[in-house]
Amino acid sequence: MIWKSTLLTTLILHLISFEGGQSIDPDVMLKSCFPPARPSSTNINAICLYGNGRPRYPASYFPPSSHAYARRAVKAVNRLESWFEQCCYGGLSHGNGQILCCAEQAWKNSLSHFCIEEYSIKTMVHECCEKKGDERLSCFDRQAPNPSYQPMCGYNAPPDRIFSWDPNTC
Repeated sequence: MIWKSTLLTTLILHLISFEGGQSIDPDVMLKSCFPPARPSSTNINAICLYGNGRPRYPASYFPPSSHAYARRAVKAVNRLESWFEQCCYGGLSHGNGQILCCAEQAWKNSLSHFCIEEYSIKTMVHECCEKKGDERLSCFDRQAPNPSYQPMCGYNAPPDRIFSWDPNTC
């Protein structure tokens, strides 16, 4: 399954580079990255080691007046990847436990923002957003196409904005 999502993402990014992004269906692009998986002790090393190798999707990949759901979903992915970078390399010296705690907070906050944005639009919301608490988070985690956070070969992501986390909640 992992190699399929990596292959799909590679193909999509190559097509985007040839076509300027306008002929690619953004909903297809999402199948390789959304929703992101819950950070865990089994994937935290890959989250940190391969962060620059997982795709980011700038707004220019989308047609100007459609694919609002895809825009919200990739915004959540982009946000989360930048927050993971802060967790992994933002000066934490407390070991994997603190990094994992930070990554879990980033994941929860990113998906929470996604659901808030989903409900702010008068369309159908993502099925996981309709659930509450841990049930919502488990729903997103079950649907993750890349639960081990493997990188895409040859891809190097640009840096993004900063995430602030609360170490007191760990």
